[in-house]
Amino acid sequence: MASSEGFLTDGQREMLKIASQNAEILSSSPKSPSSLLSDHYVKAPAGGKAQTAGIAVRHVRRSHSAKYGRVKKDGAGGKGTWGKLLDTDIVSHIDRNDPNYDSGEEPYQLVGSTVTDPLDEFKKAVVSIIEEYFSNGDVELAASDLKELGSSEYYPYFIKRLVSMAMDRHDKEKEMASVLLSALYADVISPAQIRDGFFILLESADDLAVDILDAVDILALFLARAVVDDILPPAFLARAMKALPDSSKGVQVIQTAEKSYLSAPHHAELVERRWGGSTHITVEEVKKKIADLLREYVGSGDTLEACRCIRELGVSFFHHEVVKRALVLAMEIRSAEPLMLKLLKEAAEEGLVSSSQMVKGFSRLAESLDDLALDIPSAKALFQSFVPKAISEGWLDASLTKPATEDGEIQVEDEQVKKYKKESVTIIHEYFLSDDIPELIRSLEEIGAPEFNPIFLKKLITLAMDRKNREKEMASVLLSALHIEIFSTEDIVNGFVMLLETAEDTALDILDASNELALFLARAVIDDVLAPLNLEEIGSRLPPKCSGSETVRMARSLIAARHAGERLLRCWGGGTGWAVEDAKDKIMKLLEEYESGGVVSEACQCIRDLGMPFFNHEVVKKALIMAMEKKNDRMLDLLQECYSEGLITINQMTKGFTRIKDGLDDLALDIPNAKEKFSFYVEHAQSKGWLLPSFDSPTTDV
Repeated sequence: MASSEGFLTDGQREMLKIASQNAEILSSSPKSPSSLLSDHYVKAPAGGKAQTAGIAVRHVRRSHSAKYGRVKKDGAGGKGTWGKLLDTDIVSHIDRNDPNYDSGEEPYQLVGSTVTDPLDEFKKAVVSIIEEYFSNGDVELAASDLKELGSSEYYPYFIKRLVSMAMDRHDKEKEMASVLLSALYADVISPAQIRDGFFILLESADDLAVDILDAVDILALFLARAVVDDILPPAFLARAMKALPDSSKGVQVIQTAEKSYLSAPHHAELVERRWGGSTHITVEEVKKKIADLLREYVGSGDTLEACRCIRELGVSFFHHEVVKRALVLAMEIRSAEPLMLKLLKEAAEEGLVSSSQMVKGFSRLAESLDDLALDIPSAKALFQSFVPKAISEGWLDASLTKPATEDGEIQVEDEQVKKYKKESVTIIHEYFLSDDIPELIRSLEEIGAPEFNPIFLKKLITLAMDRKNREKEMASVLLSALHIEIFSTEDIVNGFVMLLETAEDTALDILDASNELALFLARAVIDDVLAPLNLEEIGSRLPPKCSGSETVRMARSLIAARHAGERLLRCWGGGTGWAVEDAKDKIMKLLEEYESGGVVSEACQCIRDLGMPFFNHEVVKKALIMAMEKKNDRMLDLLQECYSEGLITINQMTKGFTRIKDGLDDLALDIPNAKEKFSFYVEHAQSKGWLLPSFDSPTTDV
């Protein structure tokens, strides 16, 4: 490189200026070197010579202004210089339309690969499933799509998304969401996942309330509906309450569900119909539709049309009812047998009725064969012919080789048990009509089969559950009377164990079976038929995660609630479920009225009107105490008449005398001759035959 300095003449400088202007016109790039040169064209220093000779102008490192500026370190330059190579002070732009565009001038960018979260992907996928379900109402399709997604560990988040989306929509979608949850319960989504999903909803209640004004009330209704539909146990509410902060809206949701919905009379019907029930059909309605389509099929013989109607019902979880009713119809109308068996075979081959639903339908029919035989004498023989035929043709699982008995065992009952069940059903039906407990007890004593007492209890409660509140109340009252008269505590425990072992099958016919059984259990404890420890014993004899175990836990939570006694005594309308204090007060008043000059027949009628035969031992006790206090033996005449009429049984008499005997020491503080009087009453009652001879008076104890 030449060491002498170069210079620009005036002509050269003018040519450079013109060339720069022409280059700027040709280029639209603001960062074009020619453009920069036009703004900072080179000037000669004051000395008249250029500092570099023979070097291209663009490499000149000197000031383009009239003043001389020293170049800074690293070539950044001073005032008037271009700056260093990577200087960012000048705002630059790259124009890809520039003819001189070079992709190498593009700045480098770090591009990170996106890491997908499986939960996020699941949440996005279920939104489309829910939207599609809200548009077409196809429960089967929604269940199938959810299964295809896999990721079953994320199902609680599906529940949260389903409910939260429905909360912001109309009543139709809210009803559809509840129906879908009931359909998915157990078959697709486990009970534990249902509980987890609702707990996540309760935790997010504060966030939901920001967007939905009445979120607390809507979510409380979803919670109550889940309890009514038996997909959430009532005990869940108490557990969730403890796990949530006291100030959270989730706690408000639980409180609203308990107070506004679950505590109201007839709450189940109210909750189920709150959203109009536009998509929810009751079990009775489903049964009617199934019966109608089967009878229409008998007339038309169109198997394809019948299958289409079954599919349109959209209740695959209830197809066992189709199987059962088809078989019953085949028994009732002998000419329809080939058609019904053809329909069931076609439905099984198409996959319309699953193998498990087919087995369940046959099993349910097997359980009711005794009752069915009363109307169709050949029912058992016909059933025994259907089973091998279905197995040989491949549309019934070979595991069902024998009818399932009512006690849940696959075996043939002996004739003695069958006869007892038939007689007990007749006795129970008569009791529901007459409300005559002494007559029922006499009938059971005439049968003389105390070893079958648990079977009678199971029959009693099962029949009552499928009737109105009146019969349920009568069953509880009868249970108390039977416990005092002829049933041992062990009989009661065994009967409830048998009931709870088959609770899932019972729920197929009785929608609210779990809640009803829990009420019967809790009521038995309140009525002193069972002790709380008996519930522990019953629970220990059941599988840990079965429906029956959940029912026992539900009963415990009912008993543990505040004012449980009064609420449970009135759980079915309180026809006879008074509080104990009310009953005692009524007994005292009728005895005082009789003692003051009333007639025996009138007093007996008043005792009968009480409608509490299991509590008649209180009548005996109070009558004896009043006889001691008043020194009037008229009360013995009343007790004699009550026994003669069958109004007070000998067991109730004995229990009343026993209660006096147990408290005789305390009674003697107020009535000095209480022991002597009581000994006289014992001898009198035994001589008249209305007290057991084995009863020991206090004098013999001494």
